[in-house]
Amino acid sequence: MSDHRAAPAAGHARDLHAFIAGLPKAELHVHHVGSASPRIVSELAARHSDSRVPTDPEALVDYFSFTDFAHFIDVYLSVVDLIRTPEDVRLLTYEVARDMARQQVRYAELTITPFSSTRRGIDERAFMDAIEDARKAAEAEFGTVLRWCFDIPGEAGLEAAEETARLATEDRVRPEGLVSFGLGGPEIGVPRPQFKPYFDRAIAAGLHSVPHAGETTGPETVWDALNDLRAERIGHGTTSAQDPKLLAHLAEHGIALEVCPTSNIATRAVRTLDEHPIKEFVRAGVLVTINSDDPPMFGTDLNNEYAVAARLLDLDERGVADLAKNAVQASFLDAVGKTRINDEIDTYTSAWLAP
Repeated sequence: MSDHRAAPAAGHARDLHAFIAGLPKAELHVHHVGSASPRIVSELAARHSDSRVPTDPEALVDYFSFTDFAHFIDVYLSVVDLIRTPEDVRLLTYEVARDMARQQVRYAELTITPFSSTRRGIDERAFMDAIEDARKAAEAEFGTVLRWCFDIPGEAGLEAAEETARLATEDRVRPEGLVSFGLGGPEIGVPRPQFKPYFDRAIAAGLHSVPHAGETTGPETVWDALNDLRAERIGHGTTSAQDPKLLAHLAEHGIALEVCPTSNIATRAVRTLDEHPIKEFVRAGVLVTINSDDPPMFGTDLNNEYAVAARLLDLDERGVADLAKNAVQASFLDAVGKTRINDEIDTYTSAWLAP
């Protein structure tokens, strides 16, 4: 990334926020259910009155205050439990795309955990039809292109891995928009190597490997993701900064980190933003992308994450535009699509900076 440092002019922070708000972007690490806005979560909670999730959007602010990563997973799964019908799935997916479009997101790889829905009784074909219908409607109506990453919920074990791999590779059910295969959930007590056979199947079926690793465990988990799961990008990778050899490997091989600063603070993976290792990643030459993870749950959005990154890295507009291009580069979008978004970023930035 080029060295574009922020000028200390008065009002620059305000101007930079405005620049970010209009900047065309791609997002690579954002979860389907975790992107449900308070409005959508409260609507789903009202539909399913047996849930413990509050129906008042304002009460969700307190509900989404996490004491640690385990508490976050518990709350997250309570929201997952609100997605019970294909109509719920379609509503959620479409509204997530609407929120992305408002932030000028042109392309997103949305992480979906189909096992969480099929195990709750949603027909697998109806689930796929719901996300695909929403994807096509969103592209037609908002201009936001969605692609899917199917991820294994690690806490659910090998049964979930088997089901997720089947849904991702079986032609009868595999959705058209699927591009990658992931692994989420808690890392402690959930070693990456046990999922190798399932990643092997997904990769053989033409999917890209994008597991979470090194979020709440050490850099050895990232090495496991690279060596056993053949990771092409790493979700979070926060503790990679503890291993200079790992940083050098990531930089040399162009393996991007999907960095989610506010998420790391909310889940206590990192103590404070000023201690976030993003600066070390950039200094080591690692390809860094900026993402929102589970934005409403963490009281953030992608625009805010760019503003946070700009402050931590001391970037001006061109530096922020370079960050946006990193996400395009690391995406699984085709070459024509990458060129189109990069051209949009350049045109927008040049117009913004024109005298």
